[in-house]
Amino acid sequence: MAETIPAGSTTDGVIQVGQPTDARVSAPASYDVADFPVPHGREEDWRFTPLERLRGLHDGTAVADGGVKVEVTAPEGVTVETVGRDDARLGKAGKPVDRVAAQAYSSFEKASVVSVPKETVLTEPVRISVHGEGGTAFGHQVVEVGAFAEAVVVIDHTGDATLAANVEYLIGDGAKLTVVSVQDWDDTAVHAGQHTALVGRDATFKSVVVTFGGDLVRLHPRVVYGAPGGEAELYGVYFTDNGQHQEHRLFIDHDTPHCRSNVAYKGALQGAEAHAVWIGDVLIRAAAEGTDTYELNRNLVLTDGARVDSVPNLEIETGEIVGAGHASATGRFEDEQLFYLMARGIPAEEARRLVVRGFFAELVQQIGIPELEERLIAKIEAELEASVG
Repeated sequence: MAETIPAGSTTDGVIQVGQPTDARVSAPASYDVADFPVPHGREEDWRFTPLERLRGLHDGTAVADGGVKVEVTAPEGVTVETVGRDDARLGKAGKPVDRVAAQAYSSFEKASVVSVPKETVLTEPVRISVHGEGGTAFGHQVVEVGAFAEAVVVIDHTGDATLAANVEYLIGDGAKLTVVSVQDWDDTAVHAGQHTALVGRDATFKSVVVTFGGDLVRLHPRVVYGAPGGEAELYGVYFTDNGQHQEHRLFIDHDTPHCRSNVAYKGALQGAEAHAVWIGDVLIRAAAEGTDTYELNRNLVLTDGARVDSVPNLEIETGEIVGAGHASATGRFEDEQLFYLMARGIPAEEARRLVVRGFFAELVQQIGIPELEERLIAKIEAELEASVG
């Protein structure tokens, strides 16, 4: 099915604070773009983002003059629909939390909805191709997995576009959903997206975000729990090259008892003005007794001139939890590792590649699709060729 949408430091530990709920968000969540002030870069949730490179997505000047082509390949039994703005499933996972996401919600014309029926176990992944065809576009996608169903969804972003989009994941009770979102844009693309998952009772959600391409990519993965027993695993891999800005801002809202979350993102940077931003926000509300959560971010700086901003935040409003913690570390390429391998007869270029590949391997293996894992490892090695080839 095809659809065209119209135009470093190290920190470890746990903190407890009494700030208002989700204090880092500058305005309450809303579907209405008018409820969000135009950001100027001084706000906490915008201070790392080069606003001028958003091409007007943040201030209302962007005009939908382009498009992205959406193609869905799905196994038998999966329903794929193109729906209008009045479909009841749209917005069900949660409201936009910043002005760009609200602009996307207010501006899209048609949405793509992929539905997996209850108790259906897919043996092949659903593949969603999002290909930019130039210009500016606004999009919306929903992936709905019924109770006790199991599915893997791969969303592949390619081409050139200035895209603001929202993606919703609705995971039914006892269901299991794995989503792999690959940002393999052309170097000139801009992509701002909010990913919101609503996890049902005893349901499992796994997200693997892979970001390589684009001039600027700013993603906002979010998890909320609809009932006790939900589990969420959020993994991420990013390779930030010369001049690129890649920003991942996560928020896990533990507002329900006896739920789990685990976050692990790893990034490598090389080249002048390569800039990666990782914000990991976890809120454990007073009602969320029995919560178990941990978040981790690791960054490997390969060359001079690259910059990383890594900020884990953990807010705890109840002492009745299983565990909570976070860790963040940024470091340069280890010359000792390189020397160790070279001393055993491995050429410097190959040794460097092995170290970086090993750095990412654990998270790439979370994808569980061999051909996609091989493609991403090859992409990592191709990125390294630019500096060591």
